[in-house]
Amino acid sequence: MADQGDHEALLVRADEVSLPIGQISAGQVFVAELGGGLVGFASVVFRQDGDIELDGLFIEPEVWNSGVGRLLVAECGKFARNVGGHALRITGNPGAEKFYIACGFEILGIAKTPFGPGLRMRMSV
Repeated sequence: MADQGDHEALLVRADEVSLPIGQISAGQVFVAELGGGLVGFASVVFRQDGDIELDGLFIEPEVWNSGVGRLLVAECGKFARNVGGHALRITGNPGAEKFYIACGFEILGIAKTPFGPGLRMRMSV
């Protein structure tokens, strides 16, 4: 999940954020709507080890702390479980560490990303 400091970086590196049509048609993208408008989305991809990667989680800042992010993570976890994955993994923004831990993720280590260091995290499903 991005934090306020990521807004500028995401605008500069917009090519790093994409939702391929195949990912959408395969049911690997989940959206959150509120009042008829899109307020967030999450996407997942399959990993070689059989787990599922939470590939993207974006929530509109005006609905942060409303439970939208948790609901999207829960849907991704349900997807992972339904396809036989044992865990949901993510390379998360260090600024969202408390959020991911509250969702049930544990920290595995640090990873290099185009946006700077990211937290490698795992949540059993």
